[in-house]
Amino acid sequence: MNAITITSYNIHKGMSPTNRWLRLDGMKNALQQLNADVLCLQEVQGQNLKRAMNFAEFPDCGQHEWFGEFLSTQVSYGKNAEYQHGHHGNAVLSRHPLDPKHNLNITVNRLEKRGVLHCEVYPDGWQTALVVLCVHLNLLHRDRQKQYQAIAKYVQTLPSDVPLVLAGDFNDWSKKSCQALSSLGLNEAFVQAHGAYPATFPAKLPLLSLDRIYVRNLTVQTAMVHAGIPWSNLSDHLPISAVVSPL
Repeated sequence: MNAITITSYNIHKGMSPTNRWLRLDGMKNALQQLNADVLCLQEVQGQNLKRAMNFAEFPDCGQHEWFGEFLSTQVSYGKNAEYQHGHHGNAVLSRHPLDPKHNLNITVNRLEKRGVLHCEVYPDGWQTALVVLCVHLNLLHRDRQKQYQAIAKYVQTLPSDVPLVLAGDFNDWSKKSCQALSSLGLNEAFVQAHGAYPATFPAKLPLLSLDRIYVRNLTVQTAMVHAGIPWSNLSDHLPISAVVSPL
């Protein structure tokens, strides 16, 4: 069956690492060059009235819609954090038919509103849908442990024999995600391909492994971190990709 490329990227609300400059144009051009089949994006700004006033080039629509129109993809957005001047969350963009399913609330404290966006993608030539879960977890390990439990409970409700991707910003600098997710039959794409987790943060000098792509019922053909220019001047995270195919 045809292999597809999954890319995960925390876009930092379209801002530079220091939040001084808007980097959306650079991001959309760089993402176009990647030509991924499925994009799992975190910290996507659905609306921000303050930045719309401060930056003339800030889009009138949600960033997920803006990226989707430029990249000619189908889009699903899960709102996680809402405030007076806007909201942000996760988004899945797909070149293949996309069926939005659910946005699971995994918030465990009032300061970090988090979610898991569930979509199903129908790649060309595949005999079954691909379950895509786009996630953004908390900064503290004790909070992430609770979120792993919520994710595990949700994944257990899904068919165990379908191909599945769980991708996003795990904030897992201590590299303990594998302990929580291994019981679900999920394998990290970079560990399978290279024997180690990818360093993705900070973008200019990546030292920490915060971003992951976990798979189930899929063959990982290759996995890569997109480092250097232009990525180091865009978000504070680097994007990662995995090329996968059904077993």
